Amino acid sequence: MKKATFVFTLLISLLPLLSTAQEVTSSQTKETTESLNETPLISKSRLQMGAYGEAVMQKMWYSDNAARYSYPQSYKSERHGRADIPHFVLFFSYDLGRGWKVSAEVEFEHGGTGTTFELEKSEAGEYEKEIEKGGEVGIEQFWIEKSFAPYANLRMGHIIVPVGLTNQYHMPTEYLSVLRPEEESAILPCTWHETGVSFWGRAGKWRYEAQFIAGLDAERFSNSGWISKGSTSPYEFKIANRYAGAFRLDNFTVPGLRVGLSGYFGFSAANSMKASRYSDINGSVSIGTLDAIYKANNVWARANFIYGHLGDSYTISRVNKRLPKASPSPRTDVASDVVSWYVEAGYDILSFFPDRKYKDNKLYVYGHYGYYNSMYKTVESITPKNWCKKHIISGGANYYPMKDIVIKAEYSMRKFTDPYNNEPTLSLCVAYAGLFIK
Repeated sequence: MKKATFVFTLLISLLPLLSTAQEVTSSQTKETTESLNETPLISKSRLQMGAYGEAVMQKMWYSDNAARYSYPQSYKSERHGRADIPHFVLFFSYDLGRGWKVSAEVEFEHGGTGTTFELEKSEAGEYEKEIEKGGEVGIEQFWIEKSFAPYANLRMGHIIVPVGLTNQYHMPTEYLSVLRPEEESAILPCTWHETGVSFWGRAGKWRYEAQFIAGLDAERFSNSGWISKGSTSPYEFKIANRYAGAFRLDNFTVPGLRVGLSGYFGFSAANSMKASRYSDINGSVSIGTLDAIYKANNVWARANFIYGHLGDSYTISRVNKRLPKASPSPRTDVASDVVSWYVEAGYDILSFFPDRKYKDNKLYVYGHYGYYNSMYKTVESITPKNWCKKHIISGGANYYPMKDIVIKAEYSMRKFTDPYNNEPTLSLCVAYAGLFIK
């Protein structure tokens, strides 16, 4: 904790000094503060459409067997590789007039899903249902918004929960790593979306947002992912017997620098199909985050810190481990507290060639260092898993031939304490994020 606090404080203290090196252009400031999830400051059309997504190839010099942490020596020499489309999202927004707006996002994870019926000739002409492709298809956002003024907007429907850095900036052109930073996505829902109401706005150098949303499902919590699966539902609907609140506050006083604070509090114990299993407990979830982005003067730096607490973790662990095997629950112990932090920074080396033909192309070379522990603290009767403590070290390059397209290369190392094996990965990625109709 002391090390994480020192690193984060050092980064925050150094970033404002960089703004004196040269004047930040208005386009740089706009790039740092805007997101495609927000209403653009300048809109040419009532209809806006766009997409984002990435295609990834990876080579892992470690085993993907589920038992590799239970028997590390048995899987020390195994290797594997993956080719994937982690996310592909189509989104649109339409200005209905008089301050009303509707927006939606449809997300295809890992290539979507594909099933088909076939007439199987080798089995007496029986019909069979074949699974052709795994993955998920879901509605990530669907909301209707009433804008009263830039400082007062009311959004109602299925919305993004802006807790943590990645949930607020989750498109592939908004972070340096090939995949979303593991220090966040491993312990928090990512991208986190819930049904509820949001009030947000901008005033001066501040952006603020407060939400009232459905709570998490304690039955989906686990030792390796903490609450990360708690926002999903295996049913046709989201159980919402208990509710939660979330907030975010961002400041843009220093040109090119955004510093954000976010938090969450809600109850989780009764949001399962059989809520009586968790009688007499609340399962309160408390999360606090501090993050920052600096993007100016050819520098791109990001930092994030998360601390989370789960009340009644012993009872939730005991109930979850006794669930039927057919249950979609991970059926593991759950920690009472988690911690996560990372810092990363890159520099556009093409800035050394001001006379290049295309002025808008960039090549960021970056480094990343972080840590997270999904079982940072547990109640006395629950033994923490040492493999849940992970250091993440990575470095690579982001090449932008134009603003909306990026080609990424990254070498990362997931480091463990003995006796667990370190997990190095080489990743390549091509990604797009932008509007087709602005």
